Amino acid sequence: MSGHHSARSRRTTERKGDVRERAILDACEALLAHKGYDAMTVGDIAQGAGITRGALYFYFGSKQEVVTALVARTVEHLWERSRVTGQTDEPRQAIAAAMQRTVELWNEHGPVMRTAIDRSLTVPEIGELWKHTADLFIAAITAVLERAGVQAGAAPDHASAMARALCWMIERTFYHASQESREKLQEASATCEHIWLTSAGLIT
Repeated sequence: MSGHHSARSRRTTERKGDVRERAILDACEALLAHKGYDAMTVGDIAQGAGITRGALYFYFGSKQEVVTALVARTVEHLWERSRVTGQTDEPRQAIAAAMQRTVELWNEHGPVMRTAIDRSLTVPEIGELWKHTADLFIAAITAVLERAGVQAGAAPDHASAMARALCWMIERTFYHASQESREKLQEASATCEHIWLTSAGLIT
């Protein structure tokens, strides 16, 4: 009987831990939007999550660790979007859907994604997460370009090289647009979609 009770207690503790960790990450995301990375403190995050600093340190050792975990949670959504884009058969539909999903993600998680970009060169864990995300999107864009008839390969006019350039262009365009307004994100989407369609030879 005591063994069953102990197992139930562990499961309950794990569930409570998941809820508390999610609260910490949610608080961190809200603070990134309102204060920014440099201004927010561990105390701010703990207060936002409704816990003490000591309780927060049970889950994360520093502000940087909280932000890294938040970036990891956010890029999981990006990875799923890249997978869907890569599997969509019709190139025009894939491009339109990818750009719309990109707008949605930047609307929902813009401060986190800007922080990931800003910290990717100085925080190795975030750098690896962001590089992996970029690699997945480059692969998805490459697949769309090849289905549209662009030659496979890494030469400048081949799909892989074009996909890499498109990926980083989209990142920088949305990075800057997200600092202004939702309307600017829609404009960024239209611009990037036009360039992607042109690169795929679907419009002239």
